[in-house]
Amino acid sequence: MRVVGISGSPRGGGNTESLVRRALELCGKKGAEVEFIPLSGKKIEYCEGCFNCKKNSCVKEDDIRGILDSMKHADALIIGSPTYFSSVSGKLKSLFDRSLPLRSRDYMLRDKIGGAIAVGGSRNGGQEFTIREIHNWMLLNEMIVVADRETAHFGGICVGRDPADVLDDRIGLRTVDNLALRVLDVAVKQSV
Repeated sequence: MRVVGISGSPRGGGNTESLVRRALELCGKKGAEVEFIPLSGKKIEYCEGCFNCKKNSCVKEDDIRGILDSMKHADALIIGSPTYFSSVSGKLKSLFDRSLPLRSRDYMLRDKIGGAIAVGGSRNGGQEFTIREIHNWMLLNEMIVVADRETAHFGGICVGRDPADVLDDRIGLRTVDNLALRVLDVAVKQSV
């Protein structure tokens, strides 16, 4: 079982990265092979809608090919984003836009398990809208979207402004842990 976690934050070492790493660590302890992909430090250019990628590779020379390859070979994806004006970060949105080859070439993410994590500056800081954006992208790719089980949320939802703030959010950390366990549980059932 291979779980790929993507931190959509443009800032390395922050709250989103901490939470995605936490989810992957829990999956790893349960026996999954895990890969962490931070978008911070990665060059991901904007999609210009040329559609060359539908038949050939993208004309842009950046880090997107390796990221898409990891996503294609995953059994499950856990994607996290900071909440920027009630939506995902621009860096993550660029990744979503540039993922068209995975969809246009026979839906390569179809039936993979997907879970979302969002961090906001306050308890009701737009995290559910951010998760909805991640879920929408997953649904467009015909993924199987799961949420955290016992805590009745849409996914992992935490509060934090400064790096490491989320580590004090006990309620939020529970949602991240439950999401990781649910993603892994459904991925295992899907592979049988």
